[in-house]
Amino acid sequence: MSAEFLIKKLHAFCELSDADKKALSAFAERPAVVQANEDVISEGENPKNVYLITKGWGCRYKYLEDGRRQILAFFLPGDLCDLNVYILDQMDHSIGAITTLEFSRVPPEAMNDLGDNHPRVMRALWWDTLVTGSIQREWTVSLGQRDALESLAHLYCELYLRMRMVGLCKNNSCHMPLTQQHLADALGLTPTHTGRVVRQLNETGIVHFGRKVLQVKDLRRLQETGSFNPNYLHHRTGQR
Repeated sequence: MSAEFLIKKLHAFCELSDADKKALSAFAERPAVVQANEDVISEGENPKNVYLITKGWGCRYKYLEDGRRQILAFFLPGDLCDLNVYILDQMDHSIGAITTLEFSRVPPEAMNDLGDNHPRVMRALWWDTLVTGSIQREWTVSLGQRDALESLAHLYCELYLRMRMVGLCKNNSCHMPLTQQHLADALGLTPTHTGRVVRQLNETGIVHFGRKVLQVKDLRRLQETGSFNPNYLHHRTGQR
């Protein structure tokens, strides 16, 4: 397990020293694994650590009493699942695995050490927290204002750019292990409607999603289709 993806992501905000990178690498020294459809931590449990995704895909979600699920975020390698979650008495949502998921539990002491000894890292982590909030706002806009085709195109753009930032895209393609049900639960659609929209977007020729691979053939047109402005991801590629 490695913190390489977290380091690559934070590099999008600022240049990190070797000491900064070493401190972040220590985050990955507490390995754990959960299988697909299992929880890293469930709603109602007491969070004692920050969770760093090092391999695989996860999600933040909530269930309604009748079994309906809303996916609130997708977690990719290099993502921290809420920077200060350990200050809460109990979780108000669950973090679950979409694939076999490798993650590290980062104790509060390690976060405090960063604040005391690695201010540039903490600044980059606060940037990451603000980006997480920006992503959540865009998801709210999609649920409230974008139609199904726009919402799917917007989500494709976001996931593709997030994967590309940490070096997980190749030849304009990336691994995307989402089922029709995952997409439906994220977009607030039925699986049947989602399947039709996936096919409709594939038929445009600007993107193809199938067999757990997202291939972006024309990113500009995909962004236009989803009314996607990448400014909310705030990628600076190490300018500071």
